[in-house]
Amino acid sequence: MLDEKDLEKLRKAGRVAANAREKGMAMVKEGVKLFDVAEEVEGYIRSQGCKLAFPCNISVNEIAAHYTPSVNDKLTFEIGDVVKIDCGAHVDGFVGDTAGTVEVGTRRFTDLIDTAKEARNTVMEFIGEGIPVREIGVAVNGTIQKHGFQPIRNLSGHQIKPYCLHAGLSIPNFDDGNDTKLEQGMIIACEPFATNGEGLIVAGRPGNICRIIREGPIADPKLQDFFDYIKEEFSTFPFCARSCDYPNATVLMNKLVRHGILSSYALLVEKKKGCVSQFEHTVYISGKRAEVMTISDAGY
Repeated sequence: MLDEKDLEKLRKAGRVAANAREKGMAMVKEGVKLFDVAEEVEGYIRSQGCKLAFPCNISVNEIAAHYTPSVNDKLTFEIGDVVKIDCGAHVDGFVGDTAGTVEVGTRRFTDLIDTAKEARNTVMEFIGEGIPVREIGVAVNGTIQKHGFQPIRNLSGHQIKPYCLHAGLSIPNFDDGNDTKLEQGMIIACEPFATNGEGLIVAGRPGNICRIIREGPIADPKLQDFFDYIKEEFSTFPFCARSCDYPNATVLMNKLVRHGILSSYALLVEKKKGCVSQFEHTVYISGKRAEVMTISDAGY
């Protein structure tokens, strides 16, 4: 169990991430740059005394996850886009991870969006100590399929530990047969993905998000200095060049990838190019009913 000091850190990270999520979702309009939304979301998180748990993901239509704008990204939202805003804040390693989905200018995908939200909210009604993780998958799968859509079976929620975004348990979006029970003190991210496609994702092209996978000697002093910067600024968490306050970050990151010190995340794309929606909350397993950490000041 977390002591009260650490619990307050988790609560702050969750609240700030939720407010950042809502700010990002409210900005999604035709003609708005993805870059501007990401900068606003991340700027807000930092302005509230938190650090980034990962770059703001802005994944559109069939891209389920891992798109974040590059430094010179000119991409804008278009009418009919289905946009996932996935962001995270941390305070001393305690993470609030949250996501929501909005549609640009139309209502063609309202049912798909509402279905992922309903699935998340259904889980929030019962998640807590002693719940087998497979029951979460049953609830998500049942909610999504009753509306005629598919959950994405090879994307899941996850346990979170300090300075470790994906730790221990995976939280499935279908019945995976795992009877492991949630325990007091666990931090869990529940994130149903719904699609009108097949319900599977495949790896697309490499994206802009990286993480440190090993440490080793770096001959170039400038490259070593950059590595020291990212280690201090982002620790074990994913990051991108846009989030670095460092000259030529894109070039330096690419060099560290070639050296095998950083690994980049591929874009995750629905196998049949189906549209994807996502909603996510982080919860703390404090008892029979978990405490939801990623509720915004507006109550969402």
